[in-house]
Amino acid sequence: MSDSDYTLDTIVDVLKTIAESTRLRILNLLADGDLTVSELTEILGQSQPRVSRHLKLMLDAKLIKRQQEGSWALFRLSRNLTGDLLTQELLERLDQKDPTIRHDLERLARVKAKRREKASDYFSKNASSWDEIRTLHVADRKVEDALVALVGDEPVRYMLDLGTGTGRLLEVFSNIYQHGIGIDSNREMLHVARANLDHAGIRSAEVRLGDVYNLPVPRDGFDLVTVHQVLHYLDDPAEAISQAARALRPGGRLVIVDFAPHGFDFLRDEHAHRRLGFSDEDIGGWFADAELEMIASKALDAGKADGGRLTVKIWMARDPRVEIADDDLNKASPLEFVA
Repeated sequence: MSDSDYTLDTIVDVLKTIAESTRLRILNLLADGDLTVSELTEILGQSQPRVSRHLKLMLDAKLIKRQQEGSWALFRLSRNLTGDLLTQELLERLDQKDPTIRHDLERLARVKAKRREKASDYFSKNASSWDEIRTLHVADRKVEDALVALVGDEPVRYMLDLGTGTGRLLEVFSNIYQHGIGIDSNREMLHVARANLDHAGIRSAEVRLGDVYNLPVPRDGFDLVTVHQVLHYLDDPAEAISQAARALRPGGRLVIVDFAPHGFDFLRDEHAHRRLGFSDEDIGGWFADAELEMIASKALDAGKADGGRLTVKIWMARDPRVEIADDDLNKASPLEFVA
């Protein structure tokens, strides 16, 4: 059966669930990104119990998914292949100029504007500490340029960004992946990342609350995994690399950006850095322990010969396993299993 073929029962179940105006409106809104119950209530102008009942019906039909983040619950379209494709076909036929739909989208724009304002406030409160560290190393843009040159422009299906922070790497690589997922343990940073991705118009990426030591993603799911300026905050960077390697498909690549060894103790005392940089031997050994092959290492120094600046390092490894074409064709999307 091809991706565009559906069983009679599947079509009936999906159509029965969608065949109500509010539920169709909700699906149309979630096609644009994650939303909370309170945000949907604000957009739709309906009571929270009523919106929750509609969400429950669509959850039972596996047309949407629920992601808990502390006291918040975010809803998004399901990655259940058949139901998702059929839903997308119906949404594509929906007239976005319909007065009700247009009104929903106008309110959605206001909700997103509030998100951006909240994210901006958080970023402003923390910007001074981040800026202090930035003055010690090469410009972020040069690091990004080096990353793009190293990874290349060959398309990949699925990208995973661990400790995604502001979601910047999901923006940087948005032109090569089909779908990207960012994981971060900081809820406030997830608000920032969502606002940034919305502002950049990136619909192929999503961010999730998660722990780098216990990733909410399947094994062998991703072609590209990135870990940008995260390891120096961790008690056990080796375990984080092991978890990242677990998420790689055969032939997939893991890219790590962090600092070379340095002596800036104030970063430990004032900025919660647990490790003062990493050597090639550190990273190479952890790659080997995770059964990965180091394929590149690049240093980006700030041009200071007196040791007064930080050197940024980029390391890239590959999963040496060979993916079998038939297995790849039959393998489910990792997005179906993301919590």
